[in-house]
Amino acid sequence: MRLWHEDLIGKLPRAQLLGQHRECCALRGKGWGKKHATVNYVFEYHPMKLVRYHLLIIEEMKNRGYNVDILWEDPLYRGKQSERWEEEYIASLDEYGRYDEHDDAYMEECAQNLASKGVHII
Repeated sequence: MRLWHEDLIGKLPRAQLLGQHRECCALRGKGWGKKHATVNYVFEYHPMKLVRYHLLIIEEMKNRGYNVDILWEDPLYRGKQSERWEEEYIASLDEYGRYDEHDDAYMEECAQNLASKGVHII
């Protein structure tokens, strides 16, 4: 799984949006720090950058009327199987912008990946 380019979140089909939520939950929980070729870059940043991204996913899900466990809106929450992040981790989520990797080239890569699945959104 990948983290889709942030500008695509509002255009993702249901399956990809829900898959993105599951991926973010896994990465925030026991998957944190476990290398995977497609998302390795996530671990080079502060965890709150992932939380910020995940909150964008949650916002889009709520806009579409999907039910989301409110616990995931807590930036320190990491799922039922993981210890919460320490209070020191929390800061203004606005401090954590986009992933540097989510540039124009990555946008094109994501668009091509979606197109290969029959999803044309650009």
